[in-house]
Amino acid sequence: MEFGNQKSPFNKEELMPQEETLEVYSSKNNFSIGIIKETDTNENRIPLSPLGVELLIDEGFQVIIERGAGNGANFSDVQYSEFGAQIIDEKEEVFKADILLKISSFTDKEIELLRKDQLIFSTINIYSLDKEYIQKLIKKRVTALSYELLKDDVGGFPIVRAMSEIAGSASILIAAEILSSTDGGKGEMLGGVAGVKPTEITIIGAGTAGESAARTAIGLGANVKIFDESVNRLRRIQANLGQKVYTTVLKDKLISNAALSSDVIIGAYRNTKTHKYIINEDIVKRMKPNSVIIDIGIDNGGVFETSILTTHKKPTYVKHSVIHYCVPNIPSRVARTATYSISNILAQIVSEFADSGNINNVIRNNQGIRNGVYIFKGILTNENIADSVGLPSKDIGLLMAAF
Repeated sequence: MEFGNQKSPFNKEELMPQEETLEVYSSKNNFSIGIIKETDTNENRIPLSPLGVELLIDEGFQVIIERGAGNGANFSDVQYSEFGAQIIDEKEEVFKADILLKISSFTDKEIELLRKDQLIFSTINIYSLDKEYIQKLIKKRVTALSYELLKDDVGGFPIVRAMSEIAGSASILIAAEILSSTDGGKGEMLGGVAGVKPTEITIIGAGTAGESAARTAIGLGANVKIFDESVNRLRRIQANLGQKVYTTVLKDKLISNAALSSDVIIGAYRNTKTHKYIINEDIVKRMKPNSVIIDIGIDNGGVFETSILTTHKKPTYVKHSVIHYCVPNIPSRVARTATYSISNILAQIVSEFADSGNINNVIRNNQGIRNGVYIFKGILTNENIADSVGLPSKDIGLLMAAF
């Protein structure tokens, strides 16, 4: 900077008032993002697609990816590198990032690599959490966000909804594959053709997954029946589907009759309070031989009494002559599509930290992101999780006032 013909000995930042100087430095706070390769063989998704990585790098982030992290979703290291990511072999180096992104929950070994004040994103399943796991995260004094708890501007859960849509549609396609299989299946085509009775499909649950399953099944020409305990949800699904389908509230006799005539039953019902099976073993025993059960709600205990957790490598088993498909992570079966869906949402959320330059400010000002936080700087803030594992929690709104 010059004064007349003389150069000032001070640079631009040194001549600014203190408040403006702080603003300049905060805007230069470029965070690093680390993406970790999944160790769970049942998980093929990755939090960011190459395009999502490019978006965040354009926002000023540095993105570090463990080698091979995208293989399960058919994204190569070269693709990520071409879009600006740094590919690293050592997992420990990835864990030095300011923000860590992962799909499945952090393992005990991965928690050991965490450091104070990191921001971590992952899936958690409140129904399977234990006290020791939460205590380990608390001890690391990280800030942890769950994909399931993140909200959008209208109060919805965008990632949960996106994955539910995929799970619902995929469940019908999976059922079609099982029905047509010569290895235990009926050898029938899901849907219908002229002169042949269409497939009978019962869907339990009128939420996002149930609606998506119904739309796909109807599109293939199947006869669909939808059950739910909420009349409002049944009305909404009728309106959203844009056509009349058989809907009714959950009554034992009605659901029993529907199950006995069905070729496929989709369990898309999630009871978040007290779990009880909708279809008991006695009903399963009386179902058509080689009919198909797909339990989308298996990660919450299951809709069917005969449901047993399975994996993508061995997804089905037969009980009482009924083929069961009980994989808890159906979107991982179509990992590339699911990754694009997650990345579209997550990249937009993470970009807010670049705009602010301060993680605490974003959590304070964005209610949807704040709702996703269940541990803030080593303090448990989610009351439901606290009740589930028997630990105390503190209100995050009150905590934010101190930071």
